[in-house]
Amino acid sequence: MATTYDEILTLFRELAEAQKATDLQIKATSREIAERNREIAELNRELTESRKATDLQIKETSREIAELKSLFTSQWGKLMESLVEGDLVNLLRARGIAITDTTTRLKGQRADGGNYEFDILAHTGAELVVVEVKTTLRPKDVKAFLRKLDHFKEWLPRYANNRIFGAMAWLSADAGAEAMLTKRGLFSIRATGDSAAIQNAMDFAPRAW
Repeated sequence: MATTYDEILTLFRELAEAQKATDLQIKATSREIAERNREIAELNRELTESRKATDLQIKETSREIAELKSLFTSQWGKLMESLVEGDLVNLLRARGIAITDTTTRLKGQRADGGNYEFDILAHTGAELVVVEVKTTLRPKDVKAFLRKLDHFKEWLPRYANNRIFGAMAWLSADAGAEAMLTKRGLFSIRATGDSAAIQNAMDFAPRAW
């Protein structure tokens, strides 16, 4: 049966209405998508800001912990030095080194522009005992101290005519570190409670620089 003009017109109208409905649906869907994208962007922004704030807090906390650790280490080191220095004169005199006085925290600058620091110097006039204080003694500490002693007279030429002895004072020691002191000719001084004691045997002969 042939389609009449009115039927074709009605069909076009229906298609137009359907297209309008589709366009409205597309617009509504687009608005929803845009709204979801805005919400996602806002959420990402909030998460980014929150992450930044958390990172800053972590950094600040880490800095505070590092400062407290440094302060504790510094104060503990000074306490150790004070403890060792208080007994040092008597300890070394008992080993035949006639100490008259001590100096702490001797610092200076080397000719090459670097710095040096020695924890305690014990004087006799002709002889000098250089003491390095460590809370925990490690083999690498012994090696580093020996290198410092090798350069001592170069860095401090006023002691060029003195006999230099080395000593390391410690609270605890890693395996092999204490034995290394005696083997390398250094006095081993252990801090115990409120005093200190030389650990080397009485017949120990210290190395002289």
